[in-house]
Amino acid sequence: MAIDTRTAEEPIDEEKLNKLLGVAVTDFGATAHAPLVVIGDKLGLYEALAYAEPLTSAGLAEETDTAERYVREWLRSQAAGGYVTYDPETDRYTLTPEQAAVLADENGPAFLPSDFQVALSAAKIEPQLAEAFRTGEGVGWHEHDAGLFPGTERSFRPNYAANLVQSWIPALDGVDATLEAGGRVADVGCGHGASTILMADAYPESTFVGIDYHEESIATARERAADAGVADRVSFEVATAKSYNGASYDFVATFDAFHDMGDPVGAAAHVRDTLTDDGTWMLVEPYANDLVEDNLNPLGRVFYSVSTLVCTPGALDQEGERVLGAQAGEADIREVVTDGGFTQFYRAAETPMNLVFEAKP
Repeated sequence: MAIDTRTAEEPIDEEKLNKLLGVAVTDFGATAHAPLVVIGDKLGLYEALAYAEPLTSAGLAEETDTAERYVREWLRSQAAGGYVTYDPETDRYTLTPEQAAVLADENGPAFLPSDFQVALSAAKIEPQLAEAFRTGEGVGWHEHDAGLFPGTERSFRPNYAANLVQSWIPALDGVDATLEAGGRVADVGCGHGASTILMADAYPESTFVGIDYHEESIATARERAADAGVADRVSFEVATAKSYNGASYDFVATFDAFHDMGDPVGAAAHVRDTLTDDGTWMLVEPYANDLVEDNLNPLGRVFYSVSTLVCTPGALDQEGERVLGAQAGEADIREVVTDGGFTQFYRAAETPMNLVFEAKP
């Protein structure tokens, strides 16, 4: 039983209380707002607002074949949150260019509805996760709501499309030239294959293998590769990071997945074994500072929260020998990678959302 250690000399600070209540009310509003963002994305409401003249609720309902009374309430919620712009003189709604970039441009780097899709899908496992808190057992990636998997791809892909070929690979020592000439590449933890296919599009002389333990994701990745016209140079394998096939890869990449591995040292050792002696491993990880206190900010809260919902339970569902979490930071990742047998490790690039590391044997 918790014991109240406050004394008469320690009354509640009303200003601090009101400040915390303000934060909590904002968070409650955001929680209720999240499914409405997903609905707006799914039904094309944002897209219609972005590419039409300002619309009334009736006009938007007609454009999207939806019910006006629902649309009216949705629009007012969106306007209250600053996601949609309202003109009271005309009773019409629209999106500014900035709002459209965040809410309607699925291929742009600022697109965010997919992140709400991830959060809502991940939250559905709450009852099982609460029990895992008590037992210490894991909750596997494969146990999540099916919406998490396409949501994750939609969330990550724009960032990869904007940075992977343009800046991340060129920042690595000699990798761009190797792939231009024709190299062997493994994408470990590939999910639906977005990163694999982006690389295959950019480097037609190279061959690629995407690896993921999640069978449903690999099936989707194969379909995506066929649709993209790169299936002749891209294959996919159902395997873990510690067991995938192949050897003498010139380049191995792991995108936002290394911290999800239950035995990251073992995974690093296997990557080392499957690389050529002068090969390169690129790790793309969520942006994090080494000190906890330096991550106590809005972005850190996003990553710590998603890590609690998805990444840490997923790692504990595996061996769970050294669970990194999504805010591991450079120092911890360096230690794990070098424990796995790599002798060279440094930060090659970064964005506000990611750290990009290069490791060599």
